[in-house]
Amino acid sequence: MITHEVLNQAPDRVDVNEFESNVALVEAVRAWGTDAGPERLAEAGALVGSAGFQHDAELANTHEPVLHTHDRHGKRIDEVEYHPAYHRVIGDAIARGAHTSAWAKPGPGASVDRAAMFYLFAQVEPGHACPVSMTHAGAAILKNAEIPDKEQWWARAMSREYGAGALFGMAMTEKQGGSDVRANTTAATPNADGSFSITGHKWFCSAPMSDAFFVLAQAPEGLSCFFVPRTLPDGARNTFLIQRLKDKLGNRSNASSEVEFDGTLGWLVGEPGRGVRAILPMVSRTRLDCVIGTAAGMRQSVAEAAWHTRYRTAFGDSLIEKPAMAAVIADLQLESEAATLTALRLAMAHDAPDDAGDGDETDAAELAFRRLATAVAKYLVCKRGPGHAYEALECLGGNGYTEAFPLARRYREQPVMAIWEGSGNVIALDVLRALAREPETFHAFFADLNQARGDYEAYDTELDAVQDLSRQLRVALLDGSAAAELRAREFAERLGTLLEASLMLRFSPPPVAGAFVGARLAHRSALYGVLPPGVDVEEILARA
Repeated sequence: MITHEVLNQAPDRVDVNEFESNVALVEAVRAWGTDAGPERLAEAGALVGSAGFQHDAELANTHEPVLHTHDRHGKRIDEVEYHPAYHRVIGDAIARGAHTSAWAKPGPGASVDRAAMFYLFAQVEPGHACPVSMTHAGAAILKNAEIPDKEQWWARAMSREYGAGALFGMAMTEKQGGSDVRANTTAATPNADGSFSITGHKWFCSAPMSDAFFVLAQAPEGLSCFFVPRTLPDGARNTFLIQRLKDKLGNRSNASSEVEFDGTLGWLVGEPGRGVRAILPMVSRTRLDCVIGTAAGMRQSVAEAAWHTRYRTAFGDSLIEKPAMAAVIADLQLESEAATLTALRLAMAHDAPDDAGDGDETDAAELAFRRLATAVAKYLVCKRGPGHAYEALECLGGNGYTEAFPLARRYREQPVMAIWEGSGNVIALDVLRALAREPETFHAFFADLNQARGDYEAYDTELDAVQDLSRQLRVALLDGSAAAELRAREFAERLGTLLEASLMLRFSPPPVAGAFVGARLAHRSALYGVLPPGVDVEEILARA
């Protein structure tokens, strides 16, 4: 008997163009991106789908970052050592503008192209995407900051040369406060030269080898935002003491750390005492990237599951020919496609300037739309990520549960997107805050969703119901009732599902859009693979 002949195993899913094979992503870029986008993204899609890049992604996660606090002579160095594969991965992403291309060359479609590029790299290796995202987001603060050598910092942030350019990080949370950043105890003391000396301990500081950080600390006027470089203008090292690296569930290739500031020099960004307001533009864009990163992970999950089930046979047929499995893959694809459309639609809204409220009415409407839609999408898409990854993993059976295949790593990765930049309750309460204080965001949001009316009764009925609910909750909020907070998560989920459904109805083929509306609004199920009767499963599978 031959026992070592390998039969009925799927070939490795390598050397696939991850852009050209992703129908929903291609369609979204063509609808909202630039004319030059598809060619650049096709080149990147071939790269990230290559066997070499995928091997680098695996190496970067199996050979994790190592902290060196001191050199051999006892001198404090606070350096994190990464495997060379990590440097190759992030270098490729930076070279293709996944960080700041939309800032370097702004215009209609620029943010969509950048989002799609970020998506492709995050699909295969998500850990490096953390500093890439924070650099993209940090540019929103840097452009208006008054700091030493600002022009040089801006030029470095726009650079596509990894190492010579600059990457940014952020340090907001502390061990006693978490999301309640106003409870921070880190202190910032003003110096005669306009700088501040910062002293305190940050509980989470991701990508500690970044070139500069946006940090919240208590100034005499209250909580304020500061620009803290690793290297000072005179070339000396700033005091930046890395206490330890976090031992995380996932995101293993990315070094997340605790850091201590001890007279660390920083420069005020924005108004003193208004640190949260100053850092919000960065938070908005990192939340956007949480949505993009989750959508990218969903794409990896469904693509790997579809690949395996096409090649694996059982009881005389390939797995994907079995109706029960076909329904699961189709449902996973519906979720992936809805998340992809949502992510790129949000990216398009970020092409509107931050001060759009003072100018063009269309830009002002986009600004209002993105204020609410970003929070709503962050809540729903990111919360759906872990369950989606698990279901895809199960499609591979025992193989999926092993570290030899990428979906075990993806399953551990997806929860971070829901936690980072505001976990579920924080985001749901942010939606309520907008309802109470910024009703114009709901006007813009519902105006966008109303464009999808008229084709599906289930959608129209749900849209009417949620609009009515928003009015009830606003009254409760203005009356000071706690009833609104009890329904905050339900409200955010329903808003997010409507946003996804509206985009599917407007931009996906009718059979695909109808299946999504039927599965998510008419015949709701908590699990994947429960599709309403009459769904064209084959058309959906073709898009997976």
